[in-house]
Amino acid sequence: MTSRSYGQKHCGVARTLDMIGERWTILVLRDLFLHGPRRYQDFQESLAGVPPNTLSARLKTLEGHGLIERKLYSERPPRLEYHLTAKGRSLGPVLQVMREWGRRHA
Repeated sequence: MTSRSYGQKHCGVARTLDMIGERWTILVLRDLFLHGPRRYQDFQESLAGVPPNTLSARLKTLEGHGLIERKLYSERPPRLEYHLTAKGRSLGPVLQVMREWGRRHA
């Protein structure tokens, strides 16, 4: 349990929010679903206003939860891009429902 955890290990909603409930996290996942693999600078461009340290923290958290992975796409200079894992892709229906709800009610 992290310091930002809801601490409700028997509640699926709380456990999900422990993984993806912080600000910017859902939008990072959205970008990966909509555009496929992304580089750090791609996120910075599409998520206007996200502080670099926050973006780095969200990417590390998502990676730590096994939702995304980093892959080296250039060795010289070393460059990384982020991909959804199978676990991360399984959130697709959740994000789709959120998107539809937002279109309908916002």
